[in-house]
Amino acid sequence: GRTPLAVAGANGKTTTTSMLTVALQEAGLDPSFAIGGELAAAGTNARLGTGSAMVIEADESDGSFLAYKPQVAVVTNVQPDHLDFYGTFEAVQEAYLRFTASIRPDGLLVACADDEGSARLAERAAADGVRVLTYGTSPEADLRLTDLRADGMTGRARLAGIGSDAELVIAVPGDHNLRNAAAAYLAAAQGVLAPADGVLAGLAAYTGTRRRFEPKGSVGGVHVVDDYAHNPGKVAAVVSTARRLVEPGGRLVVVFQPHLYSRTRDFADSLAAGLAPADVAVVLDVYAAREDPMPGVSGELVADELRALPGDTQVHYVADRASAAEAVAALLRPGDLLVTVGAGDVTDVGPAVLDLLGDGAPPSQ
Repeated sequence: GRTPLAVAGANGKTTTTSMLTVALQEAGLDPSFAIGGELAAAGTNARLGTGSAMVIEADESDGSFLAYKPQVAVVTNVQPDHLDFYGTFEAVQEAYLRFTASIRPDGLLVACADDEGSARLAERAAADGVRVLTYGTSPEADLRLTDLRADGMTGRARLAGIGSDAELVIAVPGDHNLRNAAAAYLAAAQGVLAPADGVLAGLAAYTGTRRRFEPKGSVGGVHVVDDYAHNPGKVAAVVSTARRLVEPGGRLVVVFQPHLYSRTRDFADSLAAGLAPADVAVVLDVYAAREDPMPGVSGELVADELRALPGDTQVHYVADRASAAEAVAALLRPGDLLVTVGAGDVTDVGPAVLDLLGDGAPPSQ
């Protein structure tokens, strides 16, 4: 009995769903929501609201995103992932076509013009009679992001098109998050006609989602951030964003834990490419999650691919997760930004490093 707004995509769907939820809350719609991560301000990932809107993170990993029949659908990007379920990228693309076909007859598809897969999906959906609005930095986007800039942990851009001429401000860094916010803006303001001023205020008030570039603390001049990124696109976005936040004289130190043996096997080279901007990369062994080990597949595949890339990234492979915090703490020095990356228990490494540094094991000079 509620109006579903479903957010899908290989990357960015948790953040976009969270931003959309907060934007609708600030605009006075009090939506229900179900998100794949804990919304920091709410302290929960799901709540039943009093309004008619229901915001849903629509997970494509097992095809369950086909169940919702949304009034508003958002697709942040269409990229190869979850090949353990789909088998081929072509099958992934077909699933997204079925997702857009499930949009209600008078509904709206919001799609990213900057992503080739999403842009192609938008063209197909429009040809099938679906109302489509696109966003991004592309001149072809219906809602264009211009003058993207960063001020520490704050991102800013101008919104132009579809009658919009406004400044977008978000309290989380990264151009990818400005795109996520633009998607949320379109879904709210055009999809359910929420007041644009309230939507922008909500996006400015968004304080983050747990494990999405989440600050964990600072000790001895070392700053620690944690992120759930686990596929190539997510890893590249997080590392490139962190690269811009490193203090002068400091280094970017990334601890990456591959997630799933099948993903490590299929994407070791592109995961390594995403890690390449780091000054120091510590690669852990694979977090198995739902899979059994595969012969010849370990985190060392990613480490070896990274060592083979041009550049001077210092690469370490730590197979024993239990010793990771001590190994990382020994590498750090004042001014470093440490980012722990992955969907597994790598999230525990940052706090353990902070404890070690705070207990009198200072970063090396």
